[in-house]
Amino acid sequence: MADIQTVAAGWKQALFEYVNTVNEASLRGDETRLRAAADPAHGSRLAERMLRASRRDAERGIRVLRSEVRARIERHTDLGREVTADVALHMIRTCEQKGVEWQEERIERERIRFALIDGEWKVDGAEPLLAEGSVQMMWVPVDEPDGPFERTESLPSVPLIYTHPLGAERNRPRVFAAGGADGLGGVQLNDSFTRRGIPYRRDLAVAYAERWWNEPNPQYEYFEVNCTNYVSQCLFAGRAPMNYTGRRESGWWYKGRVGGREWWSYSWAVADSLRRYLAMPRSFGLRAQEVDAPEKLKLGDVICYDWDGTGRFGHNTIVTAFTADGEPLVNANTVASRHRFWDYQDSYAWTKNTRYRFFHIADEF
Repeated sequence: MADIQTVAAGWKQALFEYVNTVNEASLRGDETRLRAAADPAHGSRLAERMLRASRRDAERGIRVLRSEVRARIERHTDLGREVTADVALHMIRTCEQKGVEWQEERIERERIRFALIDGEWKVDGAEPLLAEGSVQMMWVPVDEPDGPFERTESLPSVPLIYTHPLGAERNRPRVFAAGGADGLGGVQLNDSFTRRGIPYRRDLAVAYAERWWNEPNPQYEYFEVNCTNYVSQCLFAGRAPMNYTGRRESGWWYKGRVGGREWWSYSWAVADSLRRYLAMPRSFGLRAQEVDAPEKLKLGDVICYDWDGTGRFGHNTIVTAFTADGEPLVNANTVASRHRFWDYQDSYAWTKNTRYRFFHIADEF
């Protein structure tokens, strides 16, 4: 019988082989190896998204020059002959189009089950822990363009909040100021919406997006489904003024938590609510113009994703770079992503019914 150290090394070696297989198969476009990398369900998920992304890249003349996957075991449960591990996979690809290179990164989390079968550790099953299509509360207006709102699903009003080590400090109400890569300094919340002529600092929005794409800013609450909270922070760092109403169903604002109570607008943290807020015309404050093509976007603009074509948008990203052909590369959260191709065909959430909305944020508020 193998000793404990050999057994431990065995499942970790199986993890190494799994990660290496997935990386090499994706780089070479080898569908058969991907389908065999895990259980049939997950193998099919891996293969289908790889095929979609490969076809897209081929149509646009995008080449993957290098690919690397780094694995970090976040936690695991060892039952002797079976181990279940939650693993963060940091994927790094160097892409090229017409001589222009960029590095795309994303961090995906999987729960992988290993089993000792006939004296050999093998991957017995795997599934994504969190994807862009994760369920989030949707709010829709009843009879006014900016409220009141009604709940459309029996779910919490915002996603699960991770506990942050600042503890009680995070329960104190805070008045934020816009501007800077850390989101601090500039226009005070109390007068931000009454002042006119504030320029949108796209450079600051992008700098913030680059700084915080793969870790939470401790100045804000962090959600499990964090895409819209992250995009709102980026817009605010670019000096988009908050519209504080004191009503969660209206305006666009954030104050943290007060006595343990959520104290931010739905538009700040819920994907469909932010999309509705950007779509509503207004003469000043945070506003946007919807455009009909991604090539018409600029740095710091926003893309919204309706995965099933139902009219409910479940994901948001912010534009942080462009390909040689002028198509956006985006940063996002939930699945932490940096310089990812805008159409998300490499996402588990993508379907043939996926629809997009492209919002050009006003140059001046």
